Amino acid sequence: MELRFRTRGSDSPWVDAVWTCTSEQVTTMASVAGARWGLVFWEQAGRAYASITGPETRTRPAPVPEGATFTGIDFAVGTSLRQVPTPALVDGGIELPDTTRRTFRLDGTRWETPGPDDAEALVDRLVRAGSVVRDPLLAEVLRGDRPAVSGRTVERRFRAATGLTRGAVRQIERARTAAQLLAAGDTAADVVAKLDYFDEPHLARALRSYVGRTAGQLREGAGGAIGLDLDQRRTS
Repeated sequence: MELRFRTRGSDSPWVDAVWTCTSEQVTTMASVAGARWGLVFWEQAGRAYASITGPETRTRPAPVPEGATFTGIDFAVGTSLRQVPTPALVDGGIELPDTTRRTFRLDGTRWETPGPDDAEALVDRLVRAGSVVRDPLLAEVLRGDRPAVSGRTVERRFRAATGLTRGAVRQIERARTAAQLLAAGDTAADVVAKLDYFDEPHLARALRSYVGRTAGQLREGAGGAIGLDLDQRRTS
């Protein structure tokens, strides 16, 4: 009973990661908080599906289509869909209608369903068509630049583009990294030191809120299926 993930990074500035997953005798999982929106394509029992996924601010139980194969694109923080503002997707998502094994419909246009090796080609087409956009101010901030606007303006624009505050993004990303480190064998004390948690109870609260697992469960691989690639099989 497991979810088998494989995740790779991307050279595209519009994409954070591309992942594949198969579900074997799994019907539910712990969904893990995430700061990014995405597109997910899956097949089950000969039928094809596609959905837009939103950022998630907390862990929760989530259903899993049993015996399904998935391909997912996690878009970079600061990108968004022209059709649907990212704040409207937070803790939710939209299943796309009229999906076939070859094509799906998004933003009034039919697109070819991608495999894991041509996800960036789809994203390039979406960007050229104006279906995927981003706030140039956020691109500057995320590169480490200091734009000539107030911090309040940056925070407002950040939240408008992502649906989250910059602080929330940092907390979510840190908890996900902590989960991967623990699954790789780090002790809770190691993770506290590496990621600047105040102490182990602080780490435990973050894991409970964002990951839905204890440090011990992550180190032991216990607790059931989880919606996070804990093997860190990331390739470029």
